[in-house]
Amino acid sequence: MGPDGLSLAGVGAAAAPDALAVAPDDLPDGLVVADGTGRVVVFNAAASHMTGSAPADVLGRPLEEALPLADRDGKVWWECAAPYAGLAIRTGFSERTLQLPDGREVLVSGRYVRAQRLGPVVRVVVSLRCTRVREREELSRAELVSTVAHELRSPLTSVKGFTATLLKRWDRFTDEQKRLMLETVEADADRVTRLITELLDTARIDSGRLQLRKEPVDLPATVQRHVAGLVAAGAEEARFVVEVAPGVGELWADRDKLDQVLSNLLENALRHGDGKVTVRVEPLGTGGTALTITDEGEGVPQEMRQRVFTKFWRTGRRGGTGLGLYIVRGLVEAHGGQIAIDTAPSGGALFRVELPSGVPDFEL
Repeated sequence: MGPDGLSLAGVGAAAAPDALAVAPDDLPDGLVVADGTGRVVVFNAAASHMTGSAPADVLGRPLEEALPLADRDGKVWWECAAPYAGLAIRTGFSERTLQLPDGREVLVSGRYVRAQRLGPVVRVVVSLRCTRVREREELSRAELVSTVAHELRSPLTSVKGFTATLLKRWDRFTDEQKRLMLETVEADADRVTRLITELLDTARIDSGRLQLRKEPVDLPATVQRHVAGLVAAGAEEARFVVEVAPGVGELWADRDKLDQVLSNLLENALRHGDGKVTVRVEPLGTGGTALTITDEGEGVPQEMRQRVFTKFWRTGRRGGTGLGLYIVRGLVEAHGGQIAIDTAPSGGALFRVELPSGVPDFEL
């Protein structure tokens, strides 16, 4: 039986007849199991890949020889851990970074299995994980901090500069100059607010805590409202084409979240695309609604499309946090829909969102 009560079949263990048999080689992490005498009885393919040792050369050998590990101070780990000695209340050790003889680091955790409470150890189960996962997580956190610091610095510097100037030299400025500076402060404050909103939405999506408050939404009217808002903000009205196919039905969705999706996609088309921005709303055969937004710009190369909806993706030509399209995908998928990118007939980018009709929250 394996460490969790399931039969282990395959490398170093007899095949199990029951339907719950799990082959060690099927596990994504490295697995090393030593018996009560301290000799290795299971050494799976992932462990072999990480350590460079073949199972045939390891099975039957003492654990400390089959899996030589040391901490960052060079101390032999098994002498420190002493799984078969020491206090009988020990159940194992938590995950930590240890080194193989060639200097490579692996994440190691262990469990000491006893046949009876406070009895001798009958099995030591060791799990090995590659440090690349943790390194990617640390890199992602570092990139997040760097991005946030960069995006906050500019608006906060502007806010600090203008407010300090107004406080010290209020009487020296005309009403028009004061108004211009205060409008700039307000715009920069809005920019900081949007950044914080993006960060909160990203955290909710990552943790699965995103909540929807569904209500009937008129998607064509919502599109028209967003286009009118962009025109009022200075965009050329001639750049927009809105097409609504007949038969578009009622859509139950979170109005605020849908506004975020539309706002991000339309602003993305204006910022990165050229020419006309065409927005088409049409019914789906499954009863849902499709929203397609195209532009006449350069489009997104095929090899980059897998990265468009990932965190911190930017084209390099523009600033921003690179979280907008990641959040868009999270919001669409939270509604049970899907989003895809393709090439528009004009050669620009085409974003297509497909949303189910949805049901009211009280019917869920």
